[in-house]
Amino acid sequence: SQIPLSDGAGEVTQIGDGVTRFQVGDRVVGTFFSGHWLDGDRPEGVMPYRRGGPGEGVLSEFITGNENGFVAIPEHLSYEEASTLTTAGVTAWVGLFRYGDLQPGDYVLLEGTGGVSSFGLLLSAAAGAKPIITSSSDRKLERATELGAVGTVNYRRNPDWHEAVLELTGGLGVKHVLEIGGRETLDKALNTLAIGGHISLIGGLTGFGGSVPFSILFDRDASATGFHVGSRADFEAMNTFISGHAIHPVIDRVFEFEDAPAAFDFYLTGDFMGKVVIRL
Repeated sequence: SQIPLSDGAGEVTQIGDGVTRFQVGDRVVGTFFSGHWLDGDRPEGVMPYRRGGPGEGVLSEFITGNENGFVAIPEHLSYEEASTLTTAGVTAWVGLFRYGDLQPGDYVLLEGTGGVSSFGLLLSAAAGAKPIITSSSDRKLERATELGAVGTVNYRRNPDWHEAVLELTGGLGVKHVLEIGGRETLDKALNTLAIGGHISLIGGLTGFGGSVPFSILFDRDASATGFHVGSRADFEAMNTFISGHAIHPVIDRVFEFEDAPAAFDFYLTGDFMGKVVIRL
């Protein structure tokens, strides 16, 4: 049967002959593609190795894997915090820094307060950018402000939330969008772009579909990139940044291993901020 979940951290308890990257006792976190994408552009043929489906997942007391499929945990992070990095953290990092070339002072639009957006908030704020975040919860928006957001928009009270985002930028628009909403958010997100802006096409929480009009990108000298998480090198670059800025991921709740079904039920409610963790 399939072992679920793509993100996990733990301690090396045994190594095979010829292993050089790690020693017994090292703290490590797995990469999304299980060591099959080390650097550069995504190689052909790696999609079957995605942890948690179709590749083997990490919700297990012990897992085995090639040494290339793990990276060292930043020293200041707990196992619980490190376990959140693999997918959401690397995705936010790649969208903002690898493809977006984020610079201090850039406005950043983050949709919702889930894993990718929460990491986008932490990373962009640490880099001196100006994150703007949307949510239907004022409580979550207050927390986002505490974490570094310079502007917030409640999209339930503001159906034309893209106009509120533009107003927060003084009409200039945002340089970066982490677009996770999909069909129902894409058009509005595109209309928040500044001249020279970049939109990362990441998810489809409201369903996949829609289109990226050439006219908007052309008129604003903007660009759009679709991608799947990132390489091991991207992960390690992000960890260096996280260590240098002492960033701690946002964790809403931690469940014990025996309560894993309750963790899945809680996740499906959507009523959380950041990440939900299962501790073994």
